[in-house]
Amino acid sequence: MQTIDKYAELIIKTGINIQENQVLVIRSPIQCADFVRKCSKIAYATGARDVVINWVDEESKRIRYDMAPKDIFDEIPEWIRTFTVGYAEIDAAFLYIDASDPELLKGVDPDIMSRESKANSIALKPYYDLMMSNKIAWCIASLPTEAWAKKVYPELSVELAMDKLQEAIFSSTRADMDNPVKAWESHQAQLDTKLSILNETQFVSLKYKNQLGTDVTVGLPKEHIWFGGADIHYGKGYKFVANIPTEEVYTMPETNSVNGRIVSSYPLRHNGVLIKDFWFEFKDGKVIDYGASENIETLTTLLDTDEGAKHLGEVALVPYDSPISNQNILFYNTLFDENASCHFALGRAYPICIKDGENMNENELKEKGANTSLTHVDFMVGTEDLEIIGITLDGIEVEIFKNGNFVI
Repeated sequence: MQTIDKYAELIIKTGINIQENQVLVIRSPIQCADFVRKCSKIAYATGARDVVINWVDEESKRIRYDMAPKDIFDEIPEWIRTFTVGYAEIDAAFLYIDASDPELLKGVDPDIMSRESKANSIALKPYYDLMMSNKIAWCIASLPTEAWAKKVYPELSVELAMDKLQEAIFSSTRADMDNPVKAWESHQAQLDTKLSILNETQFVSLKYKNQLGTDVTVGLPKEHIWFGGADIHYGKGYKFVANIPTEEVYTMPETNSVNGRIVSSYPLRHNGVLIKDFWFEFKDGKVIDYGASENIETLTTLLDTDEGAKHLGEVALVPYDSPISNQNILFYNTLFDENASCHFALGRAYPICIKDGENMNENELKEKGANTSLTHVDFMVGTEDLEIIGITLDGIEVEIFKNGNFVI
């Protein structure tokens, strides 16, 4: 079996873990059509009832941003809500092929993209509620496109850049191994070891420090839960992997208990724009100051999404010594870059990261210390010298990370 076929099988059988008689919805760039067809065949052969494709054309999206009336971006057509929420409500699984051109939307008014993103979050809130509570299965994966490959390998021809990026993706996802599914089972076992320690210890806070300038203490709520690798579909009980690749273990911070400075270690691609060299100053959980060397306007629109966008919703631990980081590649793609680096997320917390949170409403989640927001945006902070100290309920300091890697 060719590696590309093993990769498609890994995504459908381990990532989505398609169930008998289940509908699969795939959202993909049109450039990835051949790969999507492979995924469709595997899904049907594994028992899918139907495979529904939602094609995306980024160049057409750029034309719309440049030429459409500005007020159109405050509107989400009813058919999009009906399509997305409707399939979620019948327990369809959702596969997203993330392969954007990192530079295509450069120069687009960030206010337009922010308004569209906010309108989308409001219209599709029932879908996001189900997704972030693990009440539907979903998976994000990637495949090279020419523009993305040339951004990562600008010195190579398009053909060679495509080959190199595909090799990097296969290596990052373990798809280049003899049996990727078995390799993921071993990887999950390693993640489970870390999860057991973190969940049993129940640290009350984490202290981060590195030479880049990060010096922050992040509080954790009572009865928080760490996750990593496979998630559980609440209601059906089967496992799925939301990100392929994934190297992280993650939980939620306490909304009002973040104090100090966080400095990014990777650029952030948000709404098609690269934000570089950015930092945040937190007091009592809220961003009170920030900066960036490029595209600070986009960062401002992100923080202005709502009150929750100025607070953290996720804390994730990723070893510097990992299959992605060790390739020394800046992917310009959050799916990969966040799994090469410890990271945080601004915005909404995953309800599953607090005991019984998947069944709580927003007010109940807030009372438990979970952040609520219309957005959730990951950004990277990990470095090879990052140190993380966990503080127990008794005030004991436990070294969790040293020189960028786990020591527990």
